[in-house]
Amino acid sequence: MKTNSSATFPAEQVCLQMPSPIGVLEITGSTAGIRSVRRVDTDTATSSAGLPPNHPVAACARQLSEYFSGNRREFDLLMDWSGKPAFFRKVWTEMLKIPFGSTASYSDMAEKAGSPKAVRAVGMANRSNPFAIIVPCHRVIARSGALHGYFYGLDVKEQLLRHENPERGQAHKTLK
Repeated sequence: MKTNSSATFPAEQVCLQMPSPIGVLEITGSTAGIRSVRRVDTDTATSSAGLPPNHPVAACARQLSEYFSGNRREFDLLMDWSGKPAFFRKVWTEMLKIPFGSTASYSDMAEKAGSPKAVRAVGMANRSNPFAIIVPCHRVIARSGALHGYFYGLDVKEQLLRHENPERGQAHKTLK
C-alpha cells in the first residue's frame, strides 16, 4: 500500500459508487490517491467508465470487486492520507498489516502503534477510518475475541470476517 500524506498540488476529486455485498460503496479520490471508501445509503451506482484504468479511484473499484469475488486478499492502492491525524495514520498503518482472514485486538493495535495504553484512541481511529475494507478496521476485535463496535454494524463486521475466513462460523459473541 502506498500512501501520500502530503499531497502538494490540488487534484480534481472524483467520486464513484459501486454495488457490493454490504451495500453501495462510495469511493472518492484524485490522482493523489484514494481519500475515502464509505458505504452510502442509496440503491444507485455510478460508473468508472470515464476514468483511466490506472486512476486510483478506478483501481480501487476494480480491487474491491476482486476482493468481494474472492480473488484479492491484499490491496495495492495509492492512499491520500493528507490532513489525517498522525496517531490515526499510525494505527491504520498497523491495521494494514493484519493478514487477510486474521484478527487483532484493540490493545494489540495500541501496542503496535507505540502507545500501549491508548486502546480507546485506537477505537476512535477505527471509528474515524475513512477507508472501509481497504484499511481493515473490521479485523480489529476485543481482546476476548468478541466483536465490538463497527461503524456499519456488527452484522456487517461479522459478514466481512466470514468472507475472509469462512471457518470463523458463529463462534464469536458480539458486544453491543
